[in-house]
Amino acid sequence: MPKLLDGVWVRQQILAELKPRVEALAASKRPPGLAVVLVGSDPGSQIYVRNKVKACAELGIFSKKLTPPETTSTAELLAIIDELNQRSDIDGILVQMPLPKHIDSRRILEAVHAGKDADGFHPTNVGHLVANRKAPRACTPAGIMEMLRRYVIPVAGRNAVIVGRSDIVGKPMAMMLLHANATVTICHSKTADLAGECRRADILVAAMGRPAFVTRDFIKPGAVVIDVGMNRVEDRAEVARIFRNSEERLAQLDRKGNVLVGDVNPLDAAECAGAYTPVPGGVGPLTISMLMANTVELAERRLNGE
Repeated sequence: MPKLLDGVWVRQQILAELKPRVEALAASKRPPGLAVVLVGSDPGSQIYVRNKVKACAELGIFSKKLTPPETTSTAELLAIIDELNQRSDIDGILVQMPLPKHIDSRRILEAVHAGKDADGFHPTNVGHLVANRKAPRACTPAGIMEMLRRYVIPVAGRNAVIVGRSDIVGKPMAMMLLHANATVTICHSKTADLAGECRRADILVAAMGRPAFVTRDFIKPGAVVIDVGMNRVEDRAEVARIFRNSEERLAQLDRKGNVLVGDVNPLDAAECAGAYTPVPGGVGPLTISMLMANTVELAERRLNGE
């Protein structure tokens, strides 16, 4: 039987360890502060932001939620970011993505002060990641590294293959695994013999945004499979194919209108992998917990004058 890598269990551990650090900061000066900027009314983004604010409240982190309208210009959003950069009660700033198409996302992300970059996306902090210096790390890959550590999964000397080269997951994931002494391959849509490259992996990270794309043909028997994907499948024939006509999944589709599927075929992972993350309940819970960890660390560094 493969080992199921429970993201909820890991999240609970991380948050429990953060709690006394937050209390110590509150006792010495003030609680950590996180500002979350949500432009417009994208339903998915609203859910993410609500969960982030909830996590702050549970830990005792001060949170400031700003919701400028969809019509906000790049210049107006830059002014909001500048004000947050100046606020002494804000240690971390998060701009919820995606932004409306008329806003220059790169300018906005680069406007966040590197010392308040709770997401780890600022070019300065990306440079610190490459140099393996202390700085906020991108939350999802940092959470994956915590999961591997807490499940005592060896990384050094292992072949790690990442499918997907995004700035948010793929590239920082590669650097973190490299710093942990894995031999790392990044694959993408132009990779020749993608399945063959993936079958070499002792640790396979799927982060390309294609439902159930990674099948048993991609998985080395006994490999650790990390599924970053979160895809909502609405087509009945597709759900039936992925879940082999599971009555439970088809009933879920009828009830909810969609079924959440990762980038890895879940039944193939359960049959071929040595350990794997489920969707939901695997990587997803880790992202917000690492956002909280980044915020606490930024507050500690500011308090210490770093």
